[in-house]
Amino acid sequence: MIDLKLLRENPDLVRESQRTRGEDPALVDQLLEADRQRREAISAADQARAEQKAFSKAMGQKMAAASDEEKAQLREEGKQKAQAVKDLEATQGDAEQALHDLQMQISNVVEGAPAGGEEDFVVLEHVGEPTTFDFEPKDHLELGESLGLIDMKRGTKVSGSRFYFLTGDGALLQLGMMQLAARKATEKGFQLMIPPVLVRPEVMGGTGFLGAHADEVYRLEEDDLYLVGTSEVALAGYHSDEIIDLDEPKRYAGWSSCFRREAGSYGKDTRGIIRVHQFDKLEMFVYCRPEQATEIHQELLQLEKDMLAAIDVPYRVIDTAGGDLGSSAARKFDTEAWVPTQNTYRELTSTSNCTTFQARRLQTRYRDADGKTQVAATLNGTLATTRWLVAILENHQQADGSVVVPEALRPFVGKDVLIPKN
Repeated sequence: MIDLKLLRENPDLVRESQRTRGEDPALVDQLLEADRQRREAISAADQARAEQKAFSKAMGQKMAAASDEEKAQLREEGKQKAQAVKDLEATQGDAEQALHDLQMQISNVVEGAPAGGEEDFVVLEHVGEPTTFDFEPKDHLELGESLGLIDMKRGTKVSGSRFYFLTGDGALLQLGMMQLAARKATEKGFQLMIPPVLVRPEVMGGTGFLGAHADEVYRLEEDDLYLVGTSEVALAGYHSDEIIDLDEPKRYAGWSSCFRREAGSYGKDTRGIIRVHQFDKLEMFVYCRPEQATEIHQELLQLEKDMLAAIDVPYRVIDTAGGDLGSSAARKFDTEAWVPTQNTYRELTSTSNCTTFQARRLQTRYRDADGKTQVAATLNGTLATTRWLVAILENHQQADGSVVVPEALRPFVGKDVLIPKN
């Protein structure tokens, strides 16, 4: 959630952020009014408690010399003051809940992202030239099936549409990719984690995934748990309700299966494994002091670029527009790999600076140089995921239907070239 101090001091900044996202700036004024009402309610309740305390003290002195009638009057007045305190505390509670509900509706304040929606990104960099062939290239699914790497038909038979089996070298290729990502992360000081994939509602909500995109999340109603769409969720909850040492940033790399309903995406990238309900991912997650976040965001992007260089595919880096940001992100950079058969770029990784938005919701704090508690900043970034197989297969295919394994993955796969099964 956003910082109320920032809201009070610079409401125009928050209004402009709302406009950049294509969201309602009127929420800012509603939140300011709710904040005013809460502070008034707190002041009234505090004053009533002080009056009750002073009256109780004076009443004790007066009772000894009071007549029975005066004692009755004093007791009645005491009851009235106690009831007034209860009423004002209830009003305070209602005002605090109203403030919280509105605060949860406002997305993080955008920092530097272009305005607009999904198509309004800014291309920051191209790396490599789009792959071209002197033959008709096959798409990743045709390659995956002919090479014995992907079995969509049996995935659908077992689990329904958008499920699949990775088989033989396909499984080795994904595991190799994930192990390479894990190695690169640990070499850069990230602690490798295999986190839970089921989380409590307060953790899922705290990371910002139960807002506008809640329909993307799988929920187990009987257990009141959610399946994660990224290990970012569990890692964000790892230090919830804690005061942590941030003399150095805390860096984690979570390896997990991830689950997304892909609601509303029917007819869009439905062929193969670009948009599926289950996939594996290695996600970087960092806790740091807010003033370090911008620099660390660039470090995460560079790690993603290093990993993409290892699998040797052309890609571009984009600055995602405000209207395409998740509610938690203040800024997000995507890397998109060239997919030859689609003649376009498709997202492989993203890295987001969530500033203090998630940590404020999850109560993750640290102590500054003066010993005062402050809210931490969080960042995340993808280092490998199942979708990468699409770019690897399509960009490294040969005229005979074989696929050259990127050199960095060969020790894990045990082969230089994947040969068609028939």
